[in-house]
Amino acid sequence: MMKKITYLGLMGLLSTSLLFGQNGTGTKTGNWTKVTNKGGQTVGYAPASGIKILTDKGLSFKDLNRNGKLDKYEDWRLSADVRAKDLAAQMSIDQIAGLMLYSKHQPIPAAAGGPFAGTYNGKVFAQSGVKVSDLSDQQKEFLTKDNVRHVLITSVQSPEAAAEWNNNAQALVEGLGLGIPINSSSDPRHGTRADAEFNAGSGGTISMWPGSLGLAATFNPDLVQKFGQIAATEYRALGIATALSPQVDIATDPRWNRVSGTFGEDPKLATDMARAYIDGFQTSTGAREITGGWGYNSVNAMVKHWPGGGSGEGGRDAHYGYGKYAVYPGNNMMTHLLPFINGAFKLNGKTGMASAVMPYYTISFNQDKKYGENVGNSYNKYIIHDLLRTQYKYDGVVCTDWLITADETAVDVFLTGKSWGVEKLTIPQRHYKILMNGVDQFGGNNESGPVIAAYQMGVTEHGEKFMRTRFEQSAVRLLKNIIRTGLFENPYLDPQASQKTVGNADFMNAGYQAQLESVVMLKNKANALPLTRGKTVYIPKRFTPAGRNFLGMDMPEKLEYPVNLTIVKKYFTVTDNPAEADYALVFVRSPDSGGGYSIPDAKAGGRGYVPVSLQYGDYTAQGTRDPSIAGGDPLETFTNRTYSGKTAKTVNTADLGMVTETYAKMNGKPVIVALQVSNPTVVGEFEKESNAILAHFGVQDQALLDILTGEHEPSALLPMQMPADMKTVEAQAEDVPRDMTPYRDSDGNAYDFGFGLNWKGVIQDARTAKYKQAVMSLK
Repeated sequence: MMKKITYLGLMGLLSTSLLFGQNGTGTKTGNWTKVTNKGGQTVGYAPASGIKILTDKGLSFKDLNRNGKLDKYEDWRLSADVRAKDLAAQMSIDQIAGLMLYSKHQPIPAAAGGPFAGTYNGKVFAQSGVKVSDLSDQQKEFLTKDNVRHVLITSVQSPEAAAEWNNNAQALVEGLGLGIPINSSSDPRHGTRADAEFNAGSGGTISMWPGSLGLAATFNPDLVQKFGQIAATEYRALGIATALSPQVDIATDPRWNRVSGTFGEDPKLATDMARAYIDGFQTSTGAREITGGWGYNSVNAMVKHWPGGGSGEGGRDAHYGYGKYAVYPGNNMMTHLLPFINGAFKLNGKTGMASAVMPYYTISFNQDKKYGENVGNSYNKYIIHDLLRTQYKYDGVVCTDWLITADETAVDVFLTGKSWGVEKLTIPQRHYKILMNGVDQFGGNNESGPVIAAYQMGVTEHGEKFMRTRFEQSAVRLLKNIIRTGLFENPYLDPQASQKTVGNADFMNAGYQAQLESVVMLKNKANALPLTRGKTVYIPKRFTPAGRNFLGMDMPEKLEYPVNLTIVKKYFTVTDNPAEADYALVFVRSPDSGGGYSIPDAKAGGRGYVPVSLQYGDYTAQGTRDPSIAGGDPLETFTNRTYSGKTAKTVNTADLGMVTETYAKMNGKPVIVALQVSNPTVVGEFEKESNAILAHFGVQDQALLDILTGEHEPSALLPMQMPADMKTVEAQAEDVPRDMTPYRDSDGNAYDFGFGLNWKGVIQDARTAKYKQAVMSLK
């Protein structure tokens, strides 16, 4: 312990500029004060929190526990490991339990209704008279009563509002207990708004980039690392220090509704992209680095979903009870670990490995060769303790996916509990089982009661010393991720600086260029592209029938132009008469047949399982798997989940009609199709009725128009196969990558992994030489 430590008093009573010791100066900014240590870390704190400043050898430190002495965890000169262990030893079980929680989704401001609703002094935001940046009643409660320190941020009104909310929340918790700051997180938030016009000088709320599948289509890990660096800078300006990403599941089943969030179906490409993404997010350099690559530009990466979620039986997803089982007919589970063990856990940068891991909801069916359990991955001792913790020696944070400890209420509801395989356990017993496997944190749980109850179960079974040690082990892991990002020293933001940083011109331009590099040209018959600007184009309207979104909310039917006509008119003259048009531009989306479960069918026949179709026309499964590999749910009276003989109807079948009807109306004039790809698609239904096809994974309309008119040459490659038909989709194994017969078009080109065209023809370059070779595997 240092020899001489003195108080400098409550900064709220001092002037806006004051000398601290020999090297520190304090400057008041808004509701917080910044203390600059020459040659050391900057300290920021809120005077209203009651925190005082300690000095040692002319340097300033925060007295977070207000005990008048410099504890190891308050000393920014010490390692994160030493500091975390010191703090964990001081924490009560209640405080550690709160640290183990991860809040439910938090929009800023809170929504008036729905699953993410909140109030302000008992009123909805619009009626409350409070500021956008004020904390909701619910946020105040879980931060104070339940000691929650990990908060999942969703929508924000503006970067400035997000920064102010962060400052308010950090000031609140700084004055509580041991002064542990909030570690806010986000799901990916850099997607595009298709109808937004790009202007290099305009900026925006956040820079817009292609989604993960689009990044993968560039086959360029360096670009992905650059994205990570920019995204991390914007995250930190919003007060976000943890990314609930990347999603490195290998998309081995093309029907899975989360394919678009992956880096595709090839293990090597996914591995390289995972490594680059995490290096970009986690690495701080220059003045922003504290030590070991960590610092004020670092964002913890929570890589997901261990051990891979892309092999749900029939392509169904485990957010729902009807999709809880991952199957491995190709005996290929170990290959799904490659993006983790060779990518996320073997970084090129100084931080070494992803700081957190999220297991998926799925039951990895019959993969537990040691204990024989068929339970959700976080509940599975073999998956977590034996593989992740012991065999692969991962010692970062492991956080469950959201709501896995809650009770299931229906097999087809998104926001229901997902306690797959352990439904008979009580909620505290579920927490206990998860903790004893080596998991540290519970996603989507704001309440500490079940965690504390789990602790008492451990005390009864193993004794107080054992269970205290187990809790401190998780606390150390969680605290290190907060310490290494500099949040203990200064979690506060300058809202005006945040406004200037997020979505600045340079970041917007980088994102737009990445969008251009993510578009794949699949077909260009007789050099139909590029198109001549100023010509007349016909664009059919898109019909979307009424339905429900994934949250179960009703959506009205729509008939509208699928692109922003204001932008299109800067490139072409637009007509509603095909006879007047020189070209037709048809904008369609991948077929959407739902998740493989039909409620009306369930009511009629007792079994709601239907195929997931990748074609627009009705698809009836004949001779497919019967019985299913896996099945069983407390809410079902059967275990055979076969869909043989059942029919899938596509919600957006009208998209196919847009192409075929336009082709007929154009009387031989060029028809250009832009296909937004969320899943591999049976393009054989419309390929012959098109002169050119662009496949993209979520870009601005303007990016497509720049490629259509030759402003940018297409350069991307398919990160997955496009199947010849549904027969090959049914024949492929859910767990095996690149095992379908790809579609071959009228020009003789196979739409296989790594295929793409530029103006000269089929792309063959260093990327295709590197990645189109045989599939990597790990048996």
